[in-house]
Amino acid sequence: MPALGTFVLSDQALVPRHSLSAPTPVSSRLHRLAGSALRIEAAVVTRKQKTQKRHKAIRNKVNGSSEQPRLAVYRSNNHIYAQVVDDEQQHTLVAASTLMPEIRGQLNGTGGANKEAAVMVGKKIAELCLQKNIEKVCFDRGGNIYHGRVQALAEAAREVGLVF
Repeated sequence: MPALGTFVLSDQALVPRHSLSAPTPVSSRLHRLAGSALRIEAAVVTRKQKTQKRHKAIRNKVNGSSEQPRLAVYRSNNHIYAQVVDDEQQHTLVAASTLMPEIRGQLNGTGGANKEAAVMVGKKIAELCLQKNIEKVCFDRGGNIYHGRVQALAEAAREVGLVF
């Protein structure tokens, strides 16, 4: 459920009230209706909620099967994760992330929140897929914009030989 924010109508426009707990003093500039200030409650949607909404829309269109599984990408602030999922069997076929010891060793303490780490994860997931004879996947960007780390992971997986 979206968080509720309070907006107050002033002479120029709707002005957000920054504190939800403490009441704000009513200015003399406010329009008055029946002796009280007009207060409009509106839902404030967070970035995470926008990402979840995009991901839900993508998942309605992208579905993995045993012939063409889904390559799902999750991007956190510190790491990036990729897994190949057969949605019919509800089974993860292959997974890779920046938490894997071989990738973590190559990062040399720089962390997993950069494009270089995403490229390593993309190459690793593609190698693991090709070892299991998975050549064709459908790409699920997880509600993230196809840019930066998500794009780097996808392009690295394509370079190794995954088709999507």
